[in-house]
Amino acid sequence: MAEIKLINVTKRFDEVEAVKNLNLHIKDGEFMTLLGPSGCGKTTTLRMIAGLEVPTEGKIYIGENLVADAESYRFVPPKDRDIAMVFQDYALYPHMTVYQNLAFPLELKKLPKNEIDKRVKEVAEMLGISHLLNRKPRELSGGQRQRVALGRAIVRRPKAFLMDEPLSNLDAKLRVRMRAELKKLQKQLGITTVYVTHDQVEAMTMGDRIAVLRNGVLQQVGTPEEVYREPANMFVAGFIGSPPMNFIEASLLEDAEGNLWLDAGDLRITLPADISEALRELGYAGKEVIFGIRPEDIYDISLTKGDYPGVKAKVDVVEPLGSELIVHLNVGNIKFVAKFHKDSKVKEGEEIEVGFDLKQAHFFDKHTKKVIL
Repeated sequence: MAEIKLINVTKRFDEVEAVKNLNLHIKDGEFMTLLGPSGCGKTTTLRMIAGLEVPTEGKIYIGENLVADAESYRFVPPKDRDIAMVFQDYALYPHMTVYQNLAFPLELKKLPKNEIDKRVKEVAEMLGISHLLNRKPRELSGGQRQRVALGRAIVRRPKAFLMDEPLSNLDAKLRVRMRAELKKLQKQLGITTVYVTHDQVEAMTMGDRIAVLRNGVLQQVGTPEEVYREPANMFVAGFIGSPPMNFIEASLLEDAEGNLWLDAGDLRITLPADISEALRELGYAGKEVIFGIRPEDIYDISLTKGDYPGVKAKVDVVEPLGSELIVHLNVGNIKFVAKFHKDSKVKEGEEIEVGFDLKQAHFFDKHTKKVIL
């Protein structure tokens, strides 16, 4: 087991900067998820940790070992980094049995046969694939192949696991089950894990911490709760959460009593005194901002006793999901999405009163897109 450090790491492919001055410290035994859309640099980062790509600038440490240093041209090859990778396509040898696939990395290390047999059977028992040891990959289901791929990584007892979207080929139901199994297994083994995904649900449910990337730049690192409740900017706020956060352009107007109003044209809301004071102290009174609020923080007033500022809104579309309703609303030309309790009786085309939990709302600078409050 080992911590992993990336210090001022940049990776260029000709004129394209895939990763830009990345600084990231992954703790010993931590499950770190690298999250972002396609092309954000997360897989390139993983490949640099693995030794499959050479950083253009910066240093990479695995434990105490400096495995890559662009300045001194130091580069430790993948086989000497004591890491194990699990890929999206499983990468099993089709002509080998499950037993042979599991044993292969140990044979390369020239371990004694009795030690290889012991490790293979221990891992097979741990993953529930002991009855599959004599089968070949073509005879296995997707979930079984994924377990074999994981087993081949575990059997090596590496310092770190590197996983590149390993569940993306599985069906939805199996992905949910494998997420839970993989997280439980990582905690049991205590091995440092770096997990690449574009799926924010995977990142939120599995990771001890999440590193959010965009266009090769690290946007924020934090626990799932921190990234969800305290996003650093509009990109993180909009990428985490389903449905995504609502963003509304508005001005912060001040009345004669010193109260701040959120004025978005057809939508006007009086802000609580503490929020007004905080925004005023930050110098945003009278300025334009982006108001952000998550769908689950907008309520059907008829179902709540909370003291939330209410507005009249028209219901455009209702999407029933059984346990909740996704409701698309508008106030004039302002459109937003709410997540209502299943007991809500709202119907498309009617006008209802909705409440905003402003204590959970966020305000972003219109120009920098960074969070203000």
